[in-house]
Amino acid sequence: MAMKFRIPALGLAALLLTACLLSACVTQPTPLQGEGYTAVTPRDASSAELTGQPVRWGGRIVQTMPQTNNTCFEVIATALDTSARPTWNSDQDDGRFIACRTGFYDPAVFEPNREVTFTGHIDGYDTRKIGGFDYRFPRVAADVVYLWPIRERVDVLTYPPPWPWWGYW
Repeated sequence: MAMKFRIPALGLAALLLTACLLSACVTQPTPLQGEGYTAVTPRDASSAELTGQPVRWGGRIVQTMPQTNNTCFEVIATALDTSARPTWNSDQDDGRFIACRTGFYDPAVFEPNREVTFTGHIDGYDTRKIGGFDYRFPRVAADVVYLWPIRERVDVLTYPPPWPWWGYW
């Protein structure tokens, strides 16, 4: 005898509402929201001419360079997750880029290895040396500079139950 399982209309509505509320937890910060960004990495952009294309790029800061009326950041690019935060994977990078924004951004706050996401458009290209290598950096005129909170590393320790026979045999 086959049993039929029915979800009442109220139960279905509660299930859908729960799914919507949970999906709202994985949104991007308001300044980083938006569509229409070019799906190209800085590594790909450095070998093409994409001046004027809108981008949302992020990664880890290499150095912060305050200038007379703006601040530029040299960044090692990484892929962004669903919340537009750079993924923390030191083995993979998507090239480097320079992002500049009007105003002063303190190098003591925007220090090396901090995660940052920028939105803006490719403003041009700079060729700079990394060691002895000439590297072509795509330069972003940033509309938004979003510094992410420092990720706290948490070590979870699990201990065996208090049985008399645990440990080495």
